[in-house]
Amino acid sequence: MAQQALDAVLLKDMFTAGAHYLSAEKEHINELNVFPVPDGDTGTNMTMTIMSAVDALNAVDRPTMENISKAISSGSLRGARGNSGVILSQLFRGFTKVIRDFDELDAVTLATAMNRAVDTAYKAVMKPKEGTILTVAKSMALKAAELAPEAQDLERFFDDILEEGESTLARTPEMLPVLKEAGVVDSGGKGLLTVLHGAIDLYKGIEIDLSELEKAGAPAPEPMRRTREHIETDDIRFGYCTEFIILLEKPFSENDEAGMKEYLCSIGDSLVLVADDEIVKIHVHTNDPGLALQKALEYGQLTRLKIDNMREEHRETMFNEKEKEAYSVSGEESIKEEPAEDKPWTDTAFLSVAAGEGLCDIFRQLGCDRIVSGGQSMNPSTDDFLKAIEEVHARDVFILPNNKNIILAANQASSLVKDCCVHVIPSTTIPQGISAMVNFVREMSPQENVDQMTEALKYVHSGEVTYAVRDTSVDSHEIHEGDIIGIGDDGLLAVGNDINDVIVSMIREITDEESELISVYIGEDFPGEREEELQEKLEEAFPDMDIEINYGGQPVITV
Repeated sequence: MAQQALDAVLLKDMFTAGAHYLSAEKEHINELNVFPVPDGDTGTNMTMTIMSAVDALNAVDRPTMENISKAISSGSLRGARGNSGVILSQLFRGFTKVIRDFDELDAVTLATAMNRAVDTAYKAVMKPKEGTILTVAKSMALKAAELAPEAQDLERFFDDILEEGESTLARTPEMLPVLKEAGVVDSGGKGLLTVLHGAIDLYKGIEIDLSELEKAGAPAPEPMRRTREHIETDDIRFGYCTEFIILLEKPFSENDEAGMKEYLCSIGDSLVLVADDEIVKIHVHTNDPGLALQKALEYGQLTRLKIDNMREEHRETMFNEKEKEAYSVSGEESIKEEPAEDKPWTDTAFLSVAAGEGLCDIFRQLGCDRIVSGGQSMNPSTDDFLKAIEEVHARDVFILPNNKNIILAANQASSLVKDCCVHVIPSTTIPQGISAMVNFVREMSPQENVDQMTEALKYVHSGEVTYAVRDTSVDSHEIHEGDIIGIGDDGLLAVGNDINDVIVSMIREITDEESELISVYIGEDFPGEREEELQEKLEEAFPDMDIEINYGGQPVITV
């Protein structure tokens, strides 16, 4: 007789199988990166994200739908790396919000959970694009909703959903021209289908040697803290930063949460509201904190109340800040520090993502308290940011992701922190991060600095030079394996066989008559004997600009 429902044990096994399928295929998924660089990392990021959830699942001795839901949601969210990993974790989070309340999952419940997953993931992305993992997930969720009422057995139900996903993935190049030109399908969508494929194979009883697949897996961080929704704004019309916790004395439903958010948004901005079973934590900027407190008292007692006037100048440091050496999440040697809970709070701290001895030194000299190891070739996880935030023990923490694929993980970390204000400056390149640091003014308020540092990003034009790992075509450029390529903010800028010529051509594309300074950060693979030649070529090509060449030491690329 056809099986019509999944129990917790089977779902756990299916999820684990899907994770190991993804792990085994991660290099192939990496190769689907639009730009043929040697560090395409979608497969790696998704694998590290899902393997974090598997690690949490392995700690569950007696699976129930509730405890495996918590493990999947918390493990994936804490281990999320890169945009693809964060989106994958949000799909899992939405899915588990539905299934945790059931003992078994039939087709209708699974379809409901899939649609909740898609809604959650779309909300996590500020400007969602079609032709991506989101599109693939949405198409499968819609198909599931169509099939579920008449589904006779889950095997056929799963096969039809997978077929729909594969059909949508095949069409992603028609939705995103950049995919079509590169001759690839969306890598995130491919990763999602790989997970589903593994889960379905286990459900069908297809023999899977997990010990072999597991060799490609990645270690995962420990389980995470609880989550919360984080809404940010640069508007400083509201002068009081108001924070408090409600100790709930009655149920706080989703409708209550929506109503509270609507009310607080009507009297302020920069709202962060986290609802748990017993407490609600709120952060809001408003001109009348009393109104927010009166509304909150309808649901219970208040504690940890904190109101700051954001228009006042920075308070003087209450404690002398201890001398710090640079900290690296990847394990660089650092001084032994006292536990965070025993350290005095400081007013402000800075976290910057960087890789390479030279770049790390530059950020340290600019005042960064911690260097989170990572960049294009390895995106730090949400958990990496959480650990660094805890280490600096500051009331206001500024994060410089310095890579567009790291911003989501940084934002996700900021939404999980309870004891300080985290400000993610959306720097997408190393030069932007450096410019943001230079524009920090200690006498200004945190919000004023967020505004000023973010504004500074607009005036920085960046490019990266690396080599191609395969033949392809991008932005009408024919690329062959081994070619030197220059990539800018808006796409491919230059292709050639000589690294210095490509650097000059790329810079010519990103500068204009208002440009004044050219800063080059050479990577660890840059031929040192050609540095003087590069200086001469740049001075000849751009005689009216200041030229500076710095050693960055970053892997793979020259910025």
